[in-house]
Amino acid sequence: MENSPERGASPDPVEETVATLDQVLPAMPSSNSQDHIAPSKVPPLWRNRDYMLLWSGQVVSTLGTTASAIVYPLLILALTNSPTAAGIAAALGGIPYIVFSLPVGALIDRWDRKRVMILCDIGRGLTLASIPIAMLFNVLTIWQIYLAALIEGSLFVFFNIAEVAALPRVVVKKQLPEAAAQNEAAFGVAGIVGPSFGTFLYQTFGRSVPFVADAVSYGISVASLFLIKTQFQLERVVVKRNLRAAIAEGLSWLWHQPLIRYIAFLTGGVNLTFSATTLIIIVLAKKMGAQDAQIGLIFSIGGIGGIVGSLIGGQIQKRFTFGQVIIGVVWIQALLFPLYVVVPQFLLLGVISGLIYMMGPIYNVVQFSYRLALIPDELQGRVNSTFRLLAFGFNPLGAALSGVLLERIGTAPTVIAFSLWYLALAFLTTFNTHVRNARPIEQAQTA
Repeated sequence: MENSPERGASPDPVEETVATLDQVLPAMPSSNSQDHIAPSKVPPLWRNRDYMLLWSGQVVSTLGTTASAIVYPLLILALTNSPTAAGIAAALGGIPYIVFSLPVGALIDRWDRKRVMILCDIGRGLTLASIPIAMLFNVLTIWQIYLAALIEGSLFVFFNIAEVAALPRVVVKKQLPEAAAQNEAAFGVAGIVGPSFGTFLYQTFGRSVPFVADAVSYGISVASLFLIKTQFQLERVVVKRNLRAAIAEGLSWLWHQPLIRYIAFLTGGVNLTFSATTLIIIVLAKKMGAQDAQIGLIFSIGGIGGIVGSLIGGQIQKRFTFGQVIIGVVWIQALLFPLYVVVPQFLLLGVISGLIYMMGPIYNVVQFSYRLALIPDELQGRVNSTFRLLAFGFNPLGAALSGVLLERIGTAPTVIAFSLWYLALAFLTTFNTHVRNARPIEQAQTA
């Protein structure tokens, strides 16, 4: 999911920041990636020490994040009794991707990617820790929660783009689909365990405990990153180019790849609905009489679907064409989503979620590995930041819109509105020739 800043009489403030980070922070330890290994001698992923360190650190971090993520709306609803307030907090976590992703992508192609990831996880851990500290002194307000969501979302932009750009350096191209599938499987397990774990801590030990657990998980991620020896980028070639030109290069590359461009918009459209789903499920479940721990169970049931999808995603990628997978996944999700409005019992919300979430890893394995295989290393940060600007840029809109619609028009009309959006995406994808005619990953070429 390279260049140095142009130097002149009056560099812009962002370029000055580049110089400051590189001068102040020491270079991280590194070694060559595995790209030189002959294909027949590529070891299995579980024997790839650096990949397993990266993978395990992110699994623990994701477990902490899923535990606290489900608690955020519960805490806000307890403080304010307002779905709109919960939607605003979720939107604030997503807005930084819209604001920062393009310059961050260019900067990630200049900075040390590992260093960026470590600093971001330290910052996110401290931000999460501020919430239980405020609760300890009984001074927590909705405004602090909003600020924490904004800061954590901003640091996520840097970390996420650096992590995606670094993966092809830790894993050889041939194993990218397998690595993507293994990531999805692990994150699926976190998706099962995390919500129930978070709501259990929240209801049994206190509202602050899930945030403490999440802060600790960031510390574990930092430790795993320090132990990785592989360099997260190729040797940088110093090219005099200002930040705007570097951003434009990434934008231009993606825009001239019609398949990747459409998938970016499609992913954004799907994410608009996904970002609304959590709050919709919580409100529906509460209306059906579910307690906080039972709401966690609903999301854990949904997470089982994510596990199944991640386990079969790699095999599906081998057996079906890119177009068959992408079109099929979008149609299945579009037909399942309206069922939220007709279920008679709250645990069935988890069953529907499980079927929908099962499609997510399959979609991600196919499009993520395909994209990374095409993007040149020196453009990974910029192109992935552009892609994820489009893919994640709809998240704040979906989160805020869900809160407003739930409060103003009710749950059933809200589900119907998002269902119609899903159906529109399914029809558009079906008739997109670039999706239907995409080559297998081994034959994939840039346009």
